[in-house]
Amino acid sequence: RTNRCMHPSFLIAASRPPRILTAVLLVVLLAVSAMPSAARARAATPPSLVDSTQTYYAAQDAAALRRMLERAESRELDLLIRYRLYPLTQDAALLDGLPSDLQAPTARELALLSGLWGYRVMTTSVLHVPKYGLRAARLIEAARLLDPDDPFVLLIEGQTLLFSPPLMGRDREGALARFRRLCDVLPRAPDRGVSMTEARLWVWYALTKLDRDGPAAALKAELLATRPPPLYRTFLLDPP
Repeated sequence: RTNRCMHPSFLIAASRPPRILTAVLLVVLLAVSAMPSAARARAATPPSLVDSTQTYYAAQDAAALRRMLERAESRELDLLIRYRLYPLTQDAALLDGLPSDLQAPTARELALLSGLWGYRVMTTSVLHVPKYGLRAARLIEAARLLDPDDPFVLLIEGQTLLFSPPLMGRDREGALARFRRLCDVLPRAPDRGVSMTEARLWVWYALTKLDRDGPAAALKAELLATRPPPLYRTFLLDPP
């Protein structure tokens, strides 16, 4: 991530003759051009856009997400919008042409691709379920190895553990642990794309699946008292 603090070496260079400053700037430009394409793609995704996808998702504003998708300039943003848009629209075209892997990926990109393959599992024939399910599991495991505390790694890994069939590694206690860890890391994640309300919503849902009715009821009351966005309120009142 870009360090927004001005480094002392830059201040020194600025006080030297223009020719030296030009050389310094040239070195910086060459370094940027030499960055791997995936790294440049991630740097091109402003945090404000990442967080906007969550805002539109929670408001159930599929039209706004589609407009963002048309203008997406990075691989990460494209995957993120598709991940947020599919549950709102059930548009299978959003899942067409998914790659089975990515070149020079970030942990977040792998997690999002895993989530999209998870959606494919729900829309494909029975014959393809094992293949696509294993692909999604492999991708989220690779994401976890790269950065276990990325918000989307924690969110999608938790969802995977929560919804997987028993024979495919269902672990509801593990899912709850991931969602609680997500709540812990969010305050330190400037481009998180996941709200604290969403993270706590998944904690609540995992508690209900574990039949911990007392803690689940208390957390549900807290969340409803905050007047959550439409999608989250519906989830609380009529969960899947």
